[in-house]
Amino acid sequence: MGGLRELAASFVVPGPAGVAIRDRLRVSETDAAVLREVGMFLGSLASGDLAERSRQGLAHDATAWAERKQGLTGKSSARWAGSITKATHDQWALARRGQAAHLDWLRAQVAAIEARLARPLGAKADKREGLARGYASRSEWHAKSRRLQALEDRLAVVEADWAAGRVRVVRGGKRLANARHHLAAAGLDEQAWRARWQAARMFLSADGESGKRFGNETIRITDTGRISIRLPAPLAHLANAPHGRYVLDATVRFQHRGQEWRDRITANRAVAYRLHHDVLRGRWYVTASWQRAAAPALPLDAALAQGVVGVDMNDDHLAAWHLDGHGNPVGEPQRFYYDLTGSTEHRDAQLRHALSRLLHHTRRCGAAAIALEDLDFVAEKGREKHGRNKRFRRLISRFPTARLKARLVSMAAEQDVAVVAVDPAYTSRWGAQHWQQPLATPRREISRHDAASIAVGRRALGHPIRLGAPPRPLRHWGRTAPPPAHQSDVPGHRTVQARPEARRREEPRPHLPGPRTGCAPPGGGAKAGDQGAQHRSGHAAEHRSWHQGSLPLSL
Repeated sequence: MGGLRELAASFVVPGPAGVAIRDRLRVSETDAAVLREVGMFLGSLASGDLAERSRQGLAHDATAWAERKQGLTGKSSARWAGSITKATHDQWALARRGQAAHLDWLRAQVAAIEARLARPLGAKADKREGLARGYASRSEWHAKSRRLQALEDRLAVVEADWAAGRVRVVRGGKRLANARHHLAAAGLDEQAWRARWQAARMFLSADGESGKRFGNETIRITDTGRISIRLPAPLAHLANAPHGRYVLDATVRFQHRGQEWRDRITANRAVAYRLHHDVLRGRWYVTASWQRAAAPALPLDAALAQGVVGVDMNDDHLAAWHLDGHGNPVGEPQRFYYDLTGSTEHRDAQLRHALSRLLHHTRRCGAAAIALEDLDFVAEKGREKHGRNKRFRRLISRFPTARLKARLVSMAAEQDVAVVAVDPAYTSRWGAQHWQQPLATPRREISRHDAASIAVGRRALGHPIRLGAPPRPLRHWGRTAPPPAHQSDVPGHRTVQARPEARRREEPRPHLPGPRTGCAPPGGGAKAGDQGAQHRSGHAAEHRSWHQGSLPLSL
């Protein structure tokens, strides 16, 4: 490949392994008061259990877990104790993974700055030798040396925490906790902040149990939507039903996947529930979740049998183009815009809307797969990679790669559309170099992103992106490309784009009457009437070019 890095093979992304649905609870004042009291009581137990788990660190084992659960059972119940300890374990494990990722990032930043500090001022980068570029000025070199010391101090603290198994977790969120000291900047008063803080630290989650009635004994929802909660022992006086249960006046009716949820609880299969309070909207919600059997991934050839829709992800839109099985663009390029400014809910809604339109377009085209770049900007966000280009660093920092890919896989599984992940190397560069100008017309403007979507789709199909590039060794469909001198329609050669099952793949291309121009219809144009000026059969221009000596070769 002439020094280019080796490309990873394309693969079909497996579908989601779980389902989560949500519905609103229109609770009464009495129900809301009971839910808040129960949630705050269980939240205090969860906070204490998380503190105990953090103190144990790496010394935690199954015996310590059983002791924690036994201690919580006497304060609540066995089922609530199991839910709390499991949630604590998951939260600690998540914080541990985040700590490992932060440790890797700090080490990479320290190594990058050390490599650049070792180079002379103004030295250029040498990729072949693996040498980084030097800093532009002495003042920048001095500032980076000070930043290196700060990063090394942070790295030492994180390495000490990692070795001791100590994590730093804030129940309710670190951002909301810091907002307590900056209420004016957050637009809150103390009472509003306190309400949000208490709602974020409440615990009203219960894991499902297969074989139990309606799949959950702690938070039970019947097939008619009736909700009942098993109260902890200290709050048993709040019960309004037998066996220490509290039945809410509000009922729930899941609109999305309601039939699937009803089938599960009818068969007494496990369903986990979570009740939470949205203080900003003043609403209560219930979320139901369960695991699904992992469906076998569709083979790559079967997913691409009907073509593919190549997608190029950008900061404000998705550029898509439908490609047939031979890698040829079909129809017009499509762009699905979204706005990533504003609140988290607004950004999520924008992404869902753009992905919904993309899936609808894929179904209309008749394709059964979407090709997407397997992007990861974790290593690209540092200042050492892009220097003073703060605008570009902000762009890639807010790029929703992980969230967009996760949502697309989940939504595509419901539409029976496969998602094919491809290597993102050189797609934008080669797409713009080989596909942007040939597909542009006076009436259709092709952007660099549209051309990149073609490159993504062709890579998923196994076709070369660069025109005239050799085919990939594992996919030989039809003939290989002839020499450049014979790549014309007269000999009738075909290229590697024709599959074995394609009809008439060995025949010459049909002759199209009229001038071969992309901007003039047949019979029009500057030279359309002067047939003698063109190399066509039956005209003098063609015969004059083939004379040798005094006799034409045709004689």
